[in-house]
Amino acid sequence: MHRRIFALSTVLLSAALGLGHSSLMAQPYPSKPIRLVVPFPPGGLIDSMARLITPSLSKELGQPVVIENKPGVGGGIGAAEVTKAPADGYTLLMASPPLTISPAIYKALPYKPADIQPVAMFGQLPNVLMVHPESGINSVADLVARAKAKPNILNYASNGNGTSLHLSAELLKSQAGVHIVHIPYRGTALANVALMSKEIDLMFDNLPPALPHIQSGKLKALAVTTSKRNPALPNVPTMQELGYPKFEVSAWFGLAVMRGTSAEITGKLQDALRKVIAQKDVATAITARGVSIEFMNAAQMDSFMKTDAERWQQVATFANIKLD
Repeated sequence: MHRRIFALSTVLLSAALGLGHSSLMAQPYPSKPIRLVVPFPPGGLIDSMARLITPSLSKELGQPVVIENKPGVGGGIGAAEVTKAPADGYTLLMASPPLTISPAIYKALPYKPADIQPVAMFGQLPNVLMVHPESGINSVADLVARAKAKPNILNYASNGNGTSLHLSAELLKSQAGVHIVHIPYRGTALANVALMSKEIDLMFDNLPPALPHIQSGKLKALAVTTSKRNPALPNVPTMQELGYPKFEVSAWFGLAVMRGTSAEITGKLQDALRKVIAQKDVATAITARGVSIEFMNAAQMDSFMKTDAERWQQVATFANIKLD
């Protein structure tokens, strides 16, 4: 009899301990700090967007969101960091265009693109097509006409091979049927100087670094690359308005996680991000940088990224771009 009572007590104790262990394991998400991996160095556009949202994101989630910069391989090192982490929502990726550009232009990547799971997108920013104000080129039509009249004579600058600025120009070449020579520079600042000093004829640039030069009259904006005009340049048309209906390029910003993260967790992250960008001070800081706030949920972001990836694959094939 005593043995039976002892055995029963042991079973009940084990069950109680098991329930206690399970309750600890099943703590609601999030129950500890969250890492946000930014796949580029501090100080850049993508890093600045991450730093704008993290204080409010931390408050919404009730846990610190800590930024970790992991630059390298066109954003590939940071993406790989996330895909090596558990699919538990505690390692986030600051998602941006390299996720859709890199698979098209790199021979090999340190991660599998299929392992990246979109959570939500919160903003887009155009590239802007610019020329020197004394060039005599006053529109995209003027530019295309001159390029067709003088094949391989005009040249364009970029901030390096395989960047969105490089690929934006190649997209123009493929859609307008023109031949323009690429001259890569070590960064956007040097490319801007080259355009202002008339060393090159044209370039695409992200809006924030280009805007002061446009506003001062040192450079002339011909078009923006998003499907809608940007509030910072309301009088500058889109490429789509000018007869290029399939021309759409944007620097976009969002969150992603490791594939397999539960819908419950991604739903909490998505809702938190939606609330963050609805805050007036956050929205003002984002739009002050020329970024249009355009929220997309996980399904919408996934569809957007697939379309973007297909576009860049076509451009990379057209321009024969393949990097080691």
